[in-house]
Amino acid sequence: MELTGKIKILNETQNIGSKGFKKREVVITTEDQYPQHILIEFIQDKCDLLNSYKVGQEVKINLNLRGREWINPEGVAKYFNAIQGWRIESLNSQQPNATIIPEMDFVSFIDEGDSIDDLPF
Repeated sequence: MELTGKIKILNETQNIGSKGFKKREVVITTEDQYPQHILIEFIQDKCDLLNSYKVGQEVKINLNLRGREWINPEGVAKYFNAIQGWRIESLNSQQPNATIIPEMDFVSFIDEGDSIDDLPF
């Protein structure tokens, strides 16, 4: 699956627990008729994928939906969902650097003795 939108929030990487688990969360605002604010988490080595992005950038994120079951102490099943990103790319088209030619004053190319109406053809 994929999701496109603008980065609204880009959190720092969190270290969770003593076993070295890392996650980093990003909130994407979709550009639908009714915009949605979707929290996506990147985990472990995927956290570094977010390093070159900033708030306000338009991005496309490839993601997986994850679900898990937890049985509470009373024996009742609870279900949790997570949206995990595994790839991100910028949608802002980067234009190659164009050479800008300054405007030239046409009059500066005319000799003092020439007439503008004096065309050779």
